[in-house]
Amino acid sequence: MDHLNPGRRMGKWLLSVLLVLISAAALAQTTIVTGTVVDEETKDPLPFVSVFFKNAKGVTSDSMGHFEISTQRNFTQLNFASLGFKSKVVNILPGTTQTILVELSVDATKTLNNVVVKSKKKIKYSNKNNPAVELIRLVIDNRDKNRPEFYNYLQYEQYEKMQLSLSRIDNKMVQSKLLKNFSFIFENRDTTKVPGKTLIPVYMEESLSSNYFRRSPEKLKRFIEAEKKVNFSSLIDSNGISQYLDRLYEKVDIYDNNVALFTHTFLSPIADMAPTFYMFFVRDTITDASGTKLVRMYFTPRNTNDLLFRGTMFISLDTNYAVQKLNMTISPNINLNFVREIFINQEFERNNANGKYHLSKSSILTDIGITKGKSNGMYGERTVTYKNYQIDKPQPDKLYEGLATVHRNNVVANQDSFWVASRHEPLSEAEVKVYKNIDSLRNLRQFKRFVDIANFLMSGYLTRKYFDIGPGHAFYGYNPVEGFRLRFGGRSTPNLSRRLYFETYGAYGFRDKRWKGFLSVAYSLNNQSVYRFPFQYIKVSAQYDTKIPGAEGEFVQEDNIFLSFKRGKNDKYLYNTIYRFDYVKEFLSRFSFAAGFKYWQQEPAGNIRYEKPVNGGSVNFPKLTTSELSLLLRWAPNEKFYQGLVYRVPIINQFPTYTLRYTKGVKGLFGGEYDYHSLNLSIEKRAYLSQFGYNDILLEGGYIFGQVPFPLLTTHRANQTYAYQLNSYNLMNFLEFVSDRYVAVNMDHHLNGFLFNRVPLLKKLDWREVFSFKAIFGAVREENNPESNGNVYKFPSSDGRPTTFGLNKTPYIEASMGIENILKIVRIEVVKRFTYLDNPDITKIGIRGRLKVNF
Repeated sequence: MDHLNPGRRMGKWLLSVLLVLISAAALAQTTIVTGTVVDEETKDPLPFVSVFFKNAKGVTSDSMGHFEISTQRNFTQLNFASLGFKSKVVNILPGTTQTILVELSVDATKTLNNVVVKSKKKIKYSNKNNPAVELIRLVIDNRDKNRPEFYNYLQYEQYEKMQLSLSRIDNKMVQSKLLKNFSFIFENRDTTKVPGKTLIPVYMEESLSSNYFRRSPEKLKRFIEAEKKVNFSSLIDSNGISQYLDRLYEKVDIYDNNVALFTHTFLSPIADMAPTFYMFFVRDTITDASGTKLVRMYFTPRNTNDLLFRGTMFISLDTNYAVQKLNMTISPNINLNFVREIFINQEFERNNANGKYHLSKSSILTDIGITKGKSNGMYGERTVTYKNYQIDKPQPDKLYEGLATVHRNNVVANQDSFWVASRHEPLSEAEVKVYKNIDSLRNLRQFKRFVDIANFLMSGYLTRKYFDIGPGHAFYGYNPVEGFRLRFGGRSTPNLSRRLYFETYGAYGFRDKRWKGFLSVAYSLNNQSVYRFPFQYIKVSAQYDTKIPGAEGEFVQEDNIFLSFKRGKNDKYLYNTIYRFDYVKEFLSRFSFAAGFKYWQQEPAGNIRYEKPVNGGSVNFPKLTTSELSLLLRWAPNEKFYQGLVYRVPIINQFPTYTLRYTKGVKGLFGGEYDYHSLNLSIEKRAYLSQFGYNDILLEGGYIFGQVPFPLLTTHRANQTYAYQLNSYNLMNFLEFVSDRYVAVNMDHHLNGFLFNRVPLLKKLDWREVFSFKAIFGAVREENNPESNGNVYKFPSSDGRPTTFGLNKTPYIEASMGIENILKIVRIEVVKRFTYLDNPDITKIGIRGRLKVNF
């Protein structure tokens, strides 16, 4: 036993002391230097700065100027070099771990303004015989085997953090009386995130998930183990904010051809077409810690106005030709609104089992502001880290069934101790305080007032606790049948009842001297708001009001004040009496259906007459009554929303939306006059075309079975306002065309400035090209055509000339070309009509406008 052997105990003691001394000596020989490199004058971070010890390997600063370098040699100086800046040598203390801030000054002798080139030959960049391009083509050729989809099975743990911070906040504004109650928010400052800048975090969300990928059949299953996010207010939907930020800061996959950011698509520097749009330059070759040789490759756009990146990537020279590290940003000349800068950093780690690289960390940092100057703005950051990769470990098929994303009920997810142990990286002190600060903020009266104003601007409703008043844009209107029209109404909120919801309005026309109104009652069947996904409710409604046949928009919202100004003859109206019963249900899979009954009584007004020929004359019918059963099926895979308390706005993505409508008219039911069947199918999709913008496509078709008069035919959507409407025919008159069978195509293409960016003067305006094409192929069968069948109502006419027509063998076609992003919100189109040019009172060519905030 040791206590009986003092010599043995003394030997162990001496051995322990010796090991400690050896360890200390080894540590003393290791020098670790971390820090940030910034511009001495502007304090902006400097990316891609070479950081090295003399006659030894070095590193480069990332897109935020950060670097880390280590050595076991006794260097006392660290060198910094970057094109356009004076080189700098910084003294360091060997054998220590230290953090430094390095400021580089501009080298005036190397700026372009002071360089005079005298040569008859101009060196021109070329892909031919270019070793950098040859290497990039190898990376492109090996792209598939470096993707996660290369494996039969792959699983990993993912931690994600999303953060928004205010920047460049003026001290005078912070100290103003208006914001004095918000001082605790502005006191929580972060000076470490971006060197030289002070950020004030105002939003934070985190998630931890387990991910399982299967190659065949392909499926990625994500289990959300825990989530944590700030909660502003019951009036602001945190999930909606999260989904909107997900759309702006989408996952960056360098191995995809396109990278989606801020509703735009950027061409990846290793896309199939990358050598056509990028220039590539080999900087140097280095060897990493595992002994793998890496090429440092610099890439930059050929045209700095295109949606492209510039930066540096490190490429392995083994058989994989994989990207090992990536730092990239965008050109300041890029045609992107409100985004001053984007910095993307990605790191890949080598898997010891097969030598391939897996993404270990990806971060996106953006500087957003109204102007491109140094005014107040916001920094957004999304950081995703990955660990615990397991390759080709099969899982039961049952694991991949159901929805792609499943939220697990983790009872400890809200405990601070859980997140401290589970985060891949610790939060900064400022980030930790965000959760507590926002809890305090939402209880302030001034903040609630601000939320009320924001909701009114977005939804048009003035929010009160139990009842919202609005919509504001419908309080006043004008049309030739009603004259001046006043309307007042509103809707209940979940604060009144989580089950029952009311919506109502009353309106009065001063010319026709008639009262109109609407009342609906909805009952939630799943004990949550009828506005919140996924909803399930029954709804009963009654309405008496005017309507323009074939006008675009929801019926209750048609009296928008901005639509009161119309071109041409606007004299076709109906007085509608409608009673409805609807059952609506949404599923988590984004499939939904609605089944209902509708009693509809139409009374013609204006220049519409319901008349039939009788004994050489005509007989007018005062009303048309129908009773309809309906079923609507809708599937919108991967649909996302920005959702408020009593509204939601869809966030458009690349996935299609399918809608099938079926209507059955029942003769004799509650006085219904006709038996018929109606089918309508529509498909909507946004197609992203990389550098050539995107195209919004709508395909639809319909067929009506049975004999019906023109009010029950398909009335094609027309527009006689001066606003450009996306899904209407902007040079078609109201009730100009009807069909009982048709197919239609609507394409709206946004070129995102691809052409204007190449014109020296135009590219400074940030204008963007937009084109559209719309066509309808349709017809009216003889049994529904009053020219062939005297048992149906005559088509409307004016001064003895018909004004409503059935489409014949010639399709209706119109197209437009225009400019959008004027002042970042204005779209102006020149629209031309190509067919049916002899119809009365038409416009063959016109100018239309539209307002929309663009990124």
